[in-house]
Formats: sequence, structure tokens, C-alpha cells
Amino acid sequence: MRPPGRTDAIPPQALILIGIASVQFGAAFADTLFAKAGPAGVVLMRLAFASAVLLALTRPRLRGRTRRDLLAAVGFGLVLACMNWSFYESLDRLPLGPAATVEFIGPLGVAIAGSRKMLDLLWVALAGGGVALLAFGGSHQSLDLVGLLLAALAGAFWAAYILLSQRVGSGFAGLDGLAIALTLATLVMLPAGVADGGSALLRPDVLLGGLGVAVLSSLIPYSLELIALRRLSAAGFGLLMSLEPAFAALAGMLVLSQRPQLRTVAAIVMVVVASAGTTLEANRSATGRAGRSRGPEATGEAGDSEPDAGAAPLDGPPGEASGGPALSGPAPTSQPPPLG
Repeated sequence: MRPPGRTDAIPPQALILIGIASVQFGAAFADTLFAKAGPAGVVLMRLAFASAVLLALTRPRLRGRTRRDLLAAVGFGLVLACMNWSFYESLDRLPLGPAATVEFIGPLGVAIAGSRKMLDLLWVALAGGGVALLAFGGSHQSLDLVGLLLAALAGAFWAAYILLSQRVGSGFAGLDGLAIALTLATLVMLPAGVADGGSALLRPDVLLGGLGVAVLSSLIPYSLELIALRRLSAAGFGLLMSLEPAFAALAGMLVLSQRPQLRTVAAIVMVVVASAGTTLEANRSATGRAGRSRGPEATGEAGDSEPDAGAAPLDGPPGEASGGPALSGPAPTSQPPPLG
């Protein structure tokens, strides 16, 4: 039996919340570097540092890969570059809270896509109303329309990331696919990043700041989520990740002195409630389907029959017997830690 580590004494919920805070405070810190290196320059540094760490850890091999796997990795890298770039460009024009809230519509849309339940239409309307409130609130301090469109574009790329990550994850072992994709994303961002950042990318203080962004927004949250998901159900993970827009607003307020307007707070609450509702409804539906598939034996209705000892627990941690979080559950609503 593996001896308990120091992190085992910390509740998994706390680890997830720390990871969320790290992602959003990393984004706020990235915002402070835009004046020195530009959004594209900061994206380049973040991707480069993250890919360097993963390449050192995984040392992936391209030999023996199928053409389909390599094309999936190339597409994944393009999506990573475009998602990060569009989001950081939106941050250059919008407060962090509204930008993260609009971007969150992408994974929320993936979670709801294909559903035929009337209740899910309520979550769609609630999330859409939150975004509309941000875009057309009619305040004298109106949000930048280009920034809103860029945040929505980042959300669309985030949705594509979710779908492609399943394909890349099935074709590559461990983190090999992500390491390859991050390297390709770095190469894609190289021209724009150098043009935007210029000679500032050679300054030690700027490079140190880029490393800090990579650590806060990538390495810390990714490590914490890997540890937490060993002891936390998929539904619990998704529910906690629903708080991400609220953490973004808090980071913007504390780091960037961005005071949210009342309509911004209302919009964030609407999107958070929609995400939480989607997660809870997906978990309830999955639990119901699993219960029906196990038949009456699982509930003791078939006399003295014993339940199947090898059956996966309904609320087991992702990646174990439960097979990982379903696409319609919490996975789409989580910020990809190495990205975002």
C-alpha cells in the first residue's frame, strides 16, 4: 500500500479550489505583462515554458505514430495556440471576470450539446442571458465589443480543445500527445509572439514573469487536479469548476483593481448557476442510467443474488473503474490547466 503523502491530508475539494485560484491569478498576472510583451508575446512564453517542462518529463517519440494520430496532434496544437491567443487578446480589452465568463460558454455548450431535456434549455437560456447582459447591458461603461467577440472565439476553441483532447488522449500514452501539441502551438505562436513582444522577450524580468504565468496557470493547477481526481468524483469536480468565472472576477479585483459592475456580478452568477445545474443534471442522469443497467440485483430485488463485485462504483473517481468523466459531465467545464 502506498504510504499517504502530504497532499493526502488536504481535502481534494481544497486542492481543486487552489488550482482554480492559481489559473485565474495566473491570468491576472499575465495581464500585467501585456504592456511589456503584448498578449501574443505572453502566450508564446507560457506555451514555450509549459512545453519545455512536458518535453523534459515525457520525451515523446514521433516514430511509429499513425498519420491520423499525427494529424490529430497538429490540430490540437493549432487549437491550443488559437485558444490562448484569442483569450489573452480579449483580456487586453476586457476585465478578467467578463472575459472568463464569456469564454466559459464554450465548454458549457459542449456539456449541453445533444441533450433533449427541457431542463437543459433553461441552463442554455440562463447562460445566454448572462452573456447578453454583459454584451448589451446598456451601461455608460460598456464592455469592448471586440473583446467580447475574442472571448467568445476563445470559448469556441476551448470547445474544440475538449473534443480533440479525447482523440489525442486515445492515440498517445500519458501526456505525450499534449507535449507534442504544446510544442507545435509554440511554433505556431512564434512569429506573432516575436512580433508582439520584440526585444522585451529577451529581458530577464519579462522571461521570469512568463515563467511565473506558466507555473501559476499550468504546472500548479495541473498537478493539483491530478492528485485531487484520485479522491474526488467527476460530479464533484465539475461542480467546483463551475466557480471558475467567480474566481476570475476575484483575481481581477485583487490583482488588477478591476471593480465589477452590478450587471457583471449578475452575469457571472447566471453562468455559474447554469454550469452547476448542467453538472448536477448530467450526474443525476448518469447515475440513473447506471442504476438501470445494473438491474434489480444491485438493489437487492432479486432475492439473495449478490451484486457484481467488479462493478464500477457510480461515483468513483475519474480514471479508475468509472472510466473517467463523461463528456457531458464535468470535464467540459474545467479549465484545461496547461492552457486557458
